Amino acid sequence: MSNFGFFDLRLVSPYDEAWREARSAVGAAQVLSRARVYPKVREAIAGATTVIGTASTGHRELRLDVMRLEESAPRIRTSGGSVALLFGSEKFGLSNEDLSYCDWLLRIPTREEHESMNLGQAVALCLYEIARDPSVVTPPRGPRAKVEAETLARVEELLMEILSESGYVNELTASSAELKTRRLLRRMSLSVSDARVWLGMLRQIRWKQRDARQSVRASGS
Repeated sequence: MSNFGFFDLRLVSPYDEAWREARSAVGAAQVLSRARVYPKVREAIAGATTVIGTASTGHRELRLDVMRLEESAPRIRTSGGSVALLFGSEKFGLSNEDLSYCDWLLRIPTREEHESMNLGQAVALCLYEIARDPSVVTPPRGPRAKVEAETLARVEELLMEILSESGYVNELTASSAELKTRRLLRRMSLSVSDARVWLGMLRQIRWKQRDARQSVRASGS
């Protein structure tokens, strides 16, 4: 809760031994010192204008609208008033009586074979989704300056020379290899800077190939 800026913790009949232990947790003092304990859900949600339960769909017949977490979060952020998010125990979840206090239910999309989640993890996921602000996401960069056809053709030419000298391409496969290489380079959508890097690498490879071939000839003579 503290990670995501939520501080109003209300507990309904917590297991006393675990509750005493939790209150000594490192870094939790601010939230836990303000926490309030209630005997019933009704008292815990007093003052809330909206109550949202958390539940897996499972095999239960739920008589409330069920929304995925990512759908619920924007609605919660703009609901106004005081919103209570109600969690049940890991083992049993919320009872039918608990659910009767809720305006709607949210669920975390988990696989059907394993719907139950650790309570702390479930709380963290929900609070993160509620706290995050999509408007502050860094917008994608503008389109990169794409390389001109002439430069792309030079990349293709160098690459074909290297492939031919390496033996990858021969007279029988040269035509189809050239088409495949050209299509491949087009799919890569190289930017101007990318093309410069490719040209530099290919020139170095070609130079090394030719230098190695000359060395072999010299040693043979």
